[in-house]
Amino acid sequence: MAEAGQAMEWLGVLAAVLSSGLGGTSVGATRYLAEALDPLTLGALRFGIGALLLLPLALRVPAGRPQPGEWPGLIGLGLLFFGLFPILFNASLIFTTAARGGLALSTVPLLTMLAAALLGVERLTLRKSLGVLVAMAGVAAALLLSLAKAPEGAWRGDLLMVAAAGCMALYNVWSRRLVRRLGAVPFATFGMAVGALCLGTVAVATGGLPSLARLETAQWAAVLYLGVFGGALTFWLWAFALLRTTPTRVAISVTVNPVLAALIGAMLLGEPLHWSLVIGLAMVALGIWLSASNPDGRLVGTLPVATGRPPG
Repeated sequence: MAEAGQAMEWLGVLAAVLSSGLGGTSVGATRYLAEALDPLTLGALRFGIGALLLLPLALRVPAGRPQPGEWPGLIGLGLLFFGLFPILFNASLIFTTAARGGLALSTVPLLTMLAAALLGVERLTLRKSLGVLVAMAGVAAALLLSLAKAPEGAWRGDLLMVAAAGCMALYNVWSRRLVRRLGAVPFATFGMAVGALCLGTVAVATGGLPSLARLETAQWAAVLYLGVFGGALTFWLWAFALLRTTPTRVAISVTVNPVLAALIGAMLLGEPLHWSLVIGLAMVALGIWLSASNPDGRLVGTLPVATGRPPG
């Protein structure tokens, strides 16, 4: 039983890393569409397509229908992660650079670890703390050569990104009970649907939807990529990870995102590739391993699945 529990924990960690990796590749598609679509419309499309794809699967989960008393929490979490988070994220990049924003976002595991400890969800350990700090240092190393180029007033964007990181940290901690009760697919589906409705309403009010008529075939392909891989698959994997391991172990995978985004930018968008990326990626991998294991390589503090059914 213990070995099975550890295997499930490692599966959760791997799912979180894959989710963050897909999020990093989504940055390239988002940059490609930046001049064609405003962030609110793009977010509504991404989450809307993702929710529609997962909805048939969510409806097949017997215990995946929220109870009346669970809707306020589910809506609140959806607004926090799929509504407020992308607004703060996109607003921050108006004032600061992508590199500085990526570094600020890498505070998610630290904030998650502190929130989980304060709320009594997860025990704070020295090894876990060291792993978080090593992974954050890896992000700093990967983005080191880009951090010096900061526009005037970049601190405003940095603060907005830290606020976005705080939203994500609280989502990681507060989601635990609902995702374990509903299952990964229903939880991700309902959250994305709330976010899509929220962002879509604002996009309609601000006149963002007419820009869809001007999209070319390649741009629609990028939108579909964001919906399928950057939406449905990314956030199902994130909920799957929250179901099987602790909030901090899930959150530390976020450090993969800015490093991989920089790598994708170099490969596909012709952005400069520096040796610091390789060092940063190695440090991120080391930090994830440190936070997720004890000295003999086994996961510690496993979380049993609370439900008596196979998770969504």
